[in-house]
Amino acid sequence: MPNFRFSLLALFFFACTLPALAQELNCTVTINSQQVMGTDRRIFETLKNALTEFMNNTRWTNDNFRPEERIECSITLTLTGRPSVDEFQSGLVIQARRPTYKTNYNSLIVNLNDPDVNFKYVEFQPLEFNENTFANNLTAVMGFYAYVILGVDYDSFSLEGGTPFFQKAQNIVNNAQGAADKGWKAFESNKNRYWIAEGFTNGNYKALRKTMYNYHRKGLDVMATDVEGGRQAIFDALDGLKAVHNLVPGSFMMQQFFWAKADEVVNLFTPSPSEQKNKIIALVNLLDPGNAVKYQRLQ
Repeated sequence: MPNFRFSLLALFFFACTLPALAQELNCTVTINSQQVMGTDRRIFETLKNALTEFMNNTRWTNDNFRPEERIECSITLTLTGRPSVDEFQSGLVIQARRPTYKTNYNSLIVNLNDPDVNFKYVEFQPLEFNENTFANNLTAVMGFYAYVILGVDYDSFSLEGGTPFFQKAQNIVNNAQGAADKGWKAFESNKNRYWIAEGFTNGNYKALRKTMYNYHRKGLDVMATDVEGGRQAIFDALDGLKAVHNLVPGSFMMQQFFWAKADEVVNLFTPSPSEQKNKIIALVNLLDPGNAVKYQRLQ
């Protein structure tokens, strides 16, 4: 893995002394158990602590992160049922943010909803994970999203820099094909983990990954010193998504991108001149009709 991400982050977080090295993720885990009644609540706190330790203390890459370079992310696990003592039904919301050069602004880069996360958990049982075998649905799901977060983050710093992590996410999907758990197979849904991994490793979406890089490195990271130049670069990056739209109109991958970016695009272009504003309105309504109501705020 090239160290380009770290040369950039060194500029973001320059300090005279080197702090201790840390793991890659700074993940906040939240457990919402309100829908599960009549049970010992202590297990949910134990589960929260176990997942927090799993996400933040697992070594996901071979790169060395300083504490301030860790990727800010969050996972909200909403429990919807408990069929037995050690079986749980749930959904996940996964988010991750990326720092912007010379600002305090963190840009949302991952915003995913996974409604099919059913798992077994025994209190105090260690959470074990191996990316090359499928043994536990809970840790497989968490490992999958850890690699997706890493892949998107690295893509935003260097062109296609996240490829090794998307390949690892794809490997987890492949290993899960024989499992009974939902969310891993193509035929179950057109918006699940299978299609997330497939999209990030499919050549049809190269333009989307290029947009992720251009949007952040040539756009957002420039705006602290050149607002108009950065905004134009963001427009040009989004315009590059027409290639994806023409190949795969209405794709899940495009929806994922705008789940993270729609509100930000509105905020970035609200102060822009009328001519540029009209162009961005036409563009995003073409690429992302599902968020048309949000884009009306630009008018």
